[in-house]
Amino acid sequence: MEILPEDCIASVLSRVSPRDACRSAAVATFIRNALESELLWDKFLPPDYKEIIAKSVFPVTYKSKKELFFKLSSPLLIDEGLKTFSIHKATGKKCYTLSARNLYIAWSANSLFWCWKTLPRSRFSEAVELRMTSWLEIEGKVNTKTLSPNTHYKAYLIVEVAHYRAFGLDVLPCEISIEVGVGGFHSRGKILFSHNKHSNQSYEHIFHPNEIKECSRSKSGHEIARGSRDQRKDGWLEIELGEFYNDATEKEVKMSLREVKGVHLKGGLVVDGIDIRPI
Repeated sequence: MEILPEDCIASVLSRVSPRDACRSAAVATFIRNALESELLWDKFLPPDYKEIIAKSVFPVTYKSKKELFFKLSSPLLIDEGLKTFSIHKATGKKCYTLSARNLYIAWSANSLFWCWKTLPRSRFSEAVELRMTSWLEIEGKVNTKTLSPNTHYKAYLIVEVAHYRAFGLDVLPCEISIEVGVGGFHSRGKILFSHNKHSNQSYEHIFHPNEIKECSRSKSGHEIARGSRDQRKDGWLEIELGEFYNDATEKEVKMSLREVKGVHLKGGLVVDGIDIRPI
């Protein structure tokens, strides 16, 4: 392979993932040289990367496509600060985070029910805290054309429970769902929040019996999937709303959390946004 032109080697490397391409550098010097090729890193960047960085809140400067790839592996604030974009470093797939301002949250414009505030640990200028409501409904939407084609994705609601101010969240489970297109793929599940400030588990993830393989019974008779909770390094909690496959045909994906059946009041839930990441 050493006699092959560098561009040919770079073309071969572009057919594997960015992680595997970087690992191959340990094999030989000529591969390490090919890893600096603009052609290679141009293949790893999304085809519409110029349009994406044009929507950045802050200027994006770079000296090479490789430098740009690794810059974009950290969240880039776009669309007037309402979203972040990043590249999954291992696979090169697109990731997005929709801010709370970019979501539909019932009654969030009414300060009696929701309170918008600045939180230092949030990626966005504002997060929103539920003050009091009996109707909890949060929904985000994304068009599949903005995502990487032929890719499995998961969506996560990024929240925290304000334990000293939380009430009513643990009375009834919230319904979570993913819907792809009109009449297309639809998944459902349930989660139940906890107000216990001494617990490192602020919610339980509840599925229907045919949606899980290993589970145990809660006191309420629901089947609870173990290990569903994820506390992030930045202090937020991730609630997995579900997963879907982007088959490269344009569709709208709806991701939601709802508790609209109970008439009791609830409060103390802080919402930062929705993460959409490749599996």
